[in-house]
Amino acid sequence: MGITLGTWKSCGYDKDGDGDIDADDLKLITVDDVYNLFYRYYWTRWEADQIKSQSVANIVVDWVWASGAPGIKRVQKLLNVTADGLVGPKTIYAMNAANPRGLFDAIKADRLKFIDEVCARDTTQLVFRRGWINRVNDIQYKG
Repeated sequence: MGITLGTWKSCGYDKDGDGDIDADDLKLITVDDVYNLFYRYYWTRWEADQIKSQSVANIVVDWVWASGAPGIKRVQKLLNVTADGLVGPKTIYAMNAANPRGLFDAIKADRLKFIDEVCARDTTQLVFRRGWINRVNDIQYKG
């Protein structure tokens, strides 16, 4: 269901009750488990319920889901707030004060730039580049 073992270990729980979190637990996760993990560890990490633009919320939460802290820090840099990776009132205020379409486009462009930077730093990641770009391009601004 798109959850790696590493993610499940850091956020999940021992589904089969055998005392460890391993691949056997991944085989047992449900759609509800994925939704709960996504909401608890990614949506709330971005305080996305407070973001006025659904399109902006979608792209930033997807970025932190796919890439971790850069999905917050790089957006904070775009917003000219302290890039500490913690979403607080100043980040949310700046986000909601920005033009949503302009902010969405800036985030999308920076995310594509981030992908190229990852691939330049580590050429073994080039095999994933097209898929990552497709994922970002699938997220559309809907007003």
